[in-house]
Amino acid sequence: MKLITLAKNFANDESGAVTVDWVVLTAALVGLALAVMVFISDGLKDLSGDIKGQLTKQNITTNFLR
Repeated sequence: MKLITLAKNFANDESGAVTVDWVVLTAALVGLALAVMVFISDGLKDLSGDIKGQLTKQNITTNFLR
């Protein structure tokens, strides 16, 4: 009888269910972040190349209105 009661209590216990939900939710968010990175990585490379090109064209003067 005690073994059946323990089995029923174990089956009805939901204290670990929240942990499983958080693990699944976190894995989904990580997967979504990786998918977004795949889509925007080429655009970021192009943008960083444009910024580098613009910054290398700039001239810096060290003497101001003498």
